[in-house]
Amino acid sequence: MARSVMLKKTGLLISTLLLSCSLWAAEEILGSAPSTVPVETVHGLSLYDSPALPEDFAYFPHVNPQAPKGGSITHTAVGGSFDSTNPFIIRGTPATGISQIYDTLMASNPNEPFSLYGLLAEGVRLDPERRWIEFDLREQARFQDGEPLTAYDVVFSFDLLREQGNPFYASYYAGVEQVIALNEHQVRFEFNDTDSRELPLIVAQLPILPRHYWEPRDFSAPTLAAHPGSGPYRISEVDPGRRIVYQRDENYWGKDLPVNIGRYNIDRVIYEYYRDRDIAWETFKAGLTDFRIDARAATWAIGYDFPTYRDGLIERITVPDVNPSMMQAFVFNLRKEKFQDPRVREALSLTFDFPWLNTNIFYNTYARTESFFQNSEMEAVGMPSDEELALLQPYRDELLASHRSDRLFTAPLPIDHPVEPRERLRLALSLLREAGYRVEEGVLVDDQERPLSLEVLLYDSGLERVVQPMLRNMARLGIQTSMRIVDINQYLNRVRDYDYDMVISHFPQSNNPGNEQRDYWTSAAAEAPQSRNRMALAHPAVDALVEEIIRADDRESLDTATRALDRVLRWGFYVIPHYHSGETRIAVWDKFGYPEPFPDYAMDLDAWWVDTEREAALQRRNRRR
Repeated sequence: MARSVMLKKTGLLISTLLLSCSLWAAEEILGSAPSTVPVETVHGLSLYDSPALPEDFAYFPHVNPQAPKGGSITHTAVGGSFDSTNPFIIRGTPATGISQIYDTLMASNPNEPFSLYGLLAEGVRLDPERRWIEFDLREQARFQDGEPLTAYDVVFSFDLLREQGNPFYASYYAGVEQVIALNEHQVRFEFNDTDSRELPLIVAQLPILPRHYWEPRDFSAPTLAAHPGSGPYRISEVDPGRRIVYQRDENYWGKDLPVNIGRYNIDRVIYEYYRDRDIAWETFKAGLTDFRIDARAATWAIGYDFPTYRDGLIERITVPDVNPSMMQAFVFNLRKEKFQDPRVREALSLTFDFPWLNTNIFYNTYARTESFFQNSEMEAVGMPSDEELALLQPYRDELLASHRSDRLFTAPLPIDHPVEPRERLRLALSLLREAGYRVEEGVLVDDQERPLSLEVLLYDSGLERVVQPMLRNMARLGIQTSMRIVDINQYLNRVRDYDYDMVISHFPQSNNPGNEQRDYWTSAAAEAPQSRNRMALAHPAVDALVEEIIRADDRESLDTATRALDRVLRWGFYVIPHYHSGETRIAVWDKFGYPEPFPDYAMDLDAWWVDTEREAALQRRNRRR
């Protein structure tokens, strides 16, 4: 119920209440007092059900509470460098791993799809009508410089992120009316959107920044300062172009909390920067880095035939995906006139020859991604259900106009395109002719003699082998194509300025999509700088479906709205989907211990530890090589 409606109904009841209750109602209208009916203080929140763990749980079930502390882990960061330790603003390239220095009000349990337990907050009260949520902060909470963390820091952090942070935060927290410090250790979030089930959990994940540090400084400017957080790690070393190092905080205020026991065991977390994937791969083989997520199929299939692996010094681990498989795709910039016709976008999508790539480059280890919610109940399949049609029907005219076809309503998913390359290109050329193009002297031109051209913008040369076969197929249709590889900073600047025809983008999804969908697809995000709506999609049906997802009261409603959105996006051909493996592939030097089995919904690298004796043995063996 919207707050304005709630207040009107409260006004109607005042005449029937006692004076004391009337006074309360007046205070409620002013937004300063809680309900006369006590709201229970709880230890955790869950999106739909109750949290699985009881109030007195000692630690997360998957962790090793006796895990040793010490050692180091060195990650690879590919992409050039960083120029900021502030990850919350639009300017600059933030350092990898910087979120480790911040605490949030509550922490997620990797064994549950979306449940949160107290971190900075030891207790929480959620209004049954979802008009507000209150957090009781732990009095022992401290920033890394020793200053206490209070409710005033929470209010400051929220206002700062929404007003001066990346525009994403203004969209993400749009349902919050205001944040009030009730006292030094109690804070209330008041909502203007009471329909979003996820919103209370979203604000519970707010990173808390130190007011005393940031208030006298320019938050909007990039910085390389080792500023304080309240989290388990502090910034130890900042070396742009080379590395950033985080040191476990021995005096971390929250190390004995149930959500932290058995976690944050490794003393030093290091990110080494490399411009090129191949160089990064060689450094891993040499033992200069010791943890690698291997996203290259060829490397995983045939690349591990080297001495240290054969000697058992390196371990390979595969972790099955339980969340929706992430959509990775080429994204059209709809701000460009040439991409506004869906027939052009569909034709270009037909030039991506996944079977050839999978056979010749990927060793048949991938599957084609079709849905934005692949590997989940939220994926649209077959014909639209009656429930989906009910959501789509109010926007039927707009959808028919934007999609130039009724297939959204009349044809099943997945989309039935030819598999054989020649037939795909023949269909592509037919679609381009329908869109007003013709071939003149081998060049595809429109009715004004303008050639159809396309440039793919990249920052990673490793993706060149994926792009080039597609560009060759486009050239066979008479399309003028090019590929430009730039450094990461130039790439980010061009993306922020929407200066591209096509880029590669990622759309990760959880099992409980919510407010973040506004930043992916909506009209407001299309105009916002640095939003994740890189295609500039602006459609009333999409806006409405996103709100249906956010307001969903139960799993069935969420799945229905998500399938309808998936259907609209797929028949719109706004992206050219890539592929997925259905698992995460990890290679590590054999010095780590980790939970077995892994938790259900995340790998939780924070629960890993280093066997310092094995680490020393590895170092000795490497020195002898």
